[in-house]
This record gives sequence, C-alpha cells and structure tokens, in this order.
Amino acid sequence: MTQQLAVETVAEAATNVTEAPVVARSAVDAAHTVVAVVGLGYVGLPTAIAMRGAGARIVGIDVSAARLQAIREAEVELLESEREELRGYLDGDGFVLTDRIEALDAADMVLICVPTPVDAQRRPDPEILRGACAAVVRHARPGQTLVLTSTTYVGTTRELLVDPLEARGLRVGVEVSVAFAPERIDPGVAEHEQQRTPRVIGAVTETCFRRAAGILSHTCAHLHRVSSPEAAEMVKLYENTFRAVNIAVACEMAEACRTHGLDPIEVTDGAASKPYGFMAHRPSAGVGGHCIGVDPHYLLHPLRERGRPATVAEEALRKVAGRPRHISCRAHEVLVSAGGSIAQARVLVVGVAYKPGVADTRQAPALEIIERLLADGASVDYHDPLVAQIDVGGRTLSSVEPDPRRDASGFGPEDYDLTIVATMHPGHDYGWLERCATVLDCTYGAHAGRERFVP
Repeated sequence: MTQQLAVETVAEAATNVTEAPVVARSAVDAAHTVVAVVGLGYVGLPTAIAMRGAGARIVGIDVSAARLQAIREAEVELLESEREELRGYLDGDGFVLTDRIEALDAADMVLICVPTPVDAQRRPDPEILRGACAAVVRHARPGQTLVLTSTTYVGTTRELLVDPLEARGLRVGVEVSVAFAPERIDPGVAEHEQQRTPRVIGAVTETCFRRAAGILSHTCAHLHRVSSPEAAEMVKLYENTFRAVNIAVACEMAEACRTHGLDPIEVTDGAASKPYGFMAHRPSAGVGGHCIGVDPHYLLHPLRERGRPATVAEEALRKVAGRPRHISCRAHEVLVSAGGSIAQARVLVVGVAYKPGVADTRQAPALEIIERLLADGASVDYHDPLVAQIDVGGRTLSSVEPDPRRDASGFGPEDYDLTIVATMHPGHDYGWLERCATVLDCTYGAHAGRERFVP
C-alpha cells in the first residue's frame, strides 16, 4: 500500500466514527467462538482467561515449553482471582495450550499478544512481533478476525497484517477482519482488572470493527472506538509516554524538595488536593516492566528517524532511565556522610521486583542499582519475598531473610551499613526495617531506620 493510499484509507475510516465512540457490550455469542491467543505472557494469559470467562473456547499458543508448563501448573503471575479461574479452566474443556502455530487454523478470532522489547541501545526490536504476524497471515483463512494487542509503532497493523493479507488475496473487511486493540493490563492491581477497565479499538473497516468488538466487548468495561488502527496505536503510545513524562517530573520535583528540606510526598499530596488540572505521580527508584521504560521508544525512535524528535518525551525518558544511576550515586553520598565508603560497605537492597505485588524483575531499577554497587566494590544482599533468585553483574544472588538472617553468624538488619528500599510488597511484614542503621528510602514512604534519607 502506498503512503498516499494509506492516508486516504485512514481518512475514510475516520468518517465512520460515531459522535459517541464508547461501545457497549455486544450481543455476540462468544460460546460459539474459538479464540487463538498468540503469546501467553503477562498480557496474553489474562486475556485468554477473560475470553474463556466470556464463554469462548481458547487455543493458547506460546513458543516456550517452560512457559506452557508453568501455566499448566498455575505457577504464573496473575491476580489470585485469575489464578483460580485458570485452575478451573485447565481441569475442563475449552482451554487448550500448545506450541504449534498450526493451531491457528481452527480459530475464528486470533489475538496477537507477543512482547515488543527494545535492545541494549533502547531501540525498538519488533522481530518477535514480525514473526508472529507473519505466521498469523500465513495461516489466515476467510472468516477470521485478527486483532493485534501488542504495543508497537504507528502503522504496524497495516504493515504486518493488512498489506500481507491483501497480497495473499484476502480482502480485509470482506474475507478477513483486522483491528488493533491495545492491551491495558496492570499486573498485580485488582482494581484495574480487565473487566473494570475500558479498552480502545481501531478497526480497518466497519465490518472489521463489528466482528472484533463483538468478542472483545465481553472482556472489558466498555470499548472506546477510534477511527483507525493507527489512531489506536498512537493512543497506547500516548498513554505510556504520558506516564513516563510525569514520573520524570515527579522524580525531579522530589530532588527539588530535598534541596529545600521538604517532604516530596507531602508536597505531592498537597498538589493533588486540587480537583482539576493535576494528576499525582510518585517518585521512586525508577521504572521497570514492559511499559513505561520501553513502550515510548516505539513512538520516539520513528519520529527521530523522520527528523521530528519529540524532545520533551526524549528528555523524560533519559531522566527515567538515569534514575537507578542517581540512586547509586545517592548511596555513595549517604555512606560518605556517615564516614564510610561504598567499597567497604555491606548493603541490603529491599525489593527487586519492578513494582509492588508482582514477582516480575524485567527492567527493574533495583537490578541496575545492585549491579552498580557491586561494580563499585560493595557487598550486596537483597530481600524480596516474591523473588527467590536474580542474576545480576555476572552473579547469581538469592534473597536473604533479614529478620533474623537464618545462618550461624547472627547477622541482622542492624548490621548493614546501608539499606536501600526500592520496592515493598503489600501483605508482608517489614517491621524489621526499624532496626536498620541507615535507610535510603526510594519509596518515600518507608519511615524506618535510625537514620532515613531519600534520593
């Protein structure tokens, strides 16, 4: 498809958007639909569970045998309610797991939920997505509805699905339907479960929209329709770039508050009392997971290549990416002010998951903090009740239990030169932090330790 034709197609689709784009739940009977979910990670698996809950028969496809086995054993990161549902579905019919891509042939709807990472230079690395979309196109048949949910650059849906399908002779909107409906999964937060959260959808044609919405509407509070797949792709990038920019501002304001001897949480709560024009974001050790520190690069890199850099967002991403370095430098300052040095210090890092309530360490700022401290000669332990082991700086570390430390030495929390609190999980006892000599509190809420500092 030429660029001009693509633009005309988007413009034509825009005229089909109703004045009230919020779409109520459809009357489509999901019970007679077979849904293939390609990619069973933190997005695909909850989506498959929600689809099965709506009555659809599920074919879950993942290339990782280890992942499939973990799902069969229900040893995966899910809300407890989702885990209970999964156990029930695994014991019955209608929830099949496989690593065979040929299983796509049986599906009425295909949801593509594969990861879209960045490389070491934070450049988008869409190879997994390209491979998944190519396989879906290869197995596509008349009557199928294909929905991409992975966060990606604007234009992906047309480039990797619409154009290749048309090249195969499958007319989109006639033989097959295509839409983009970005995921909105917030791991570990029950208040944001899928059924309570609105979802955005951008389809290629009116027929594509009706077919995709007919099933997706069973898995969310409601659907918000936008004019095209491109608009929906941009919605997702805007959401996560917005959060990245505001987290960067929150961290910068926290540093400004420290300069003035003020409590940044008190200041944030004061600002949040304004009922309009302000949305509270909290400072932290940094951002992790797949979303905030990764997804905006799928917006920024293509813009930079076109000579139209989004300079505010780029600066925010640099601020966010530099937060773990700032924390490690602050650790140096705290130790030096106490008459010590990092090279001889014993440091405990509390929490290596990227957010509270999950066992996910992807892009977790604590990992970079630990790696930097180890490189500077510190002896580092970590405690995380949800993460038993990590690999960092060429070493494998195991979580310690500091209350009390279960070895013959009697070494306890008060014996560390510095305790860095990065993540605290709900439902776990951190009362032993009171016994720590010096605490660098990156959560800004752990009022513990005989001396407490903030970044």
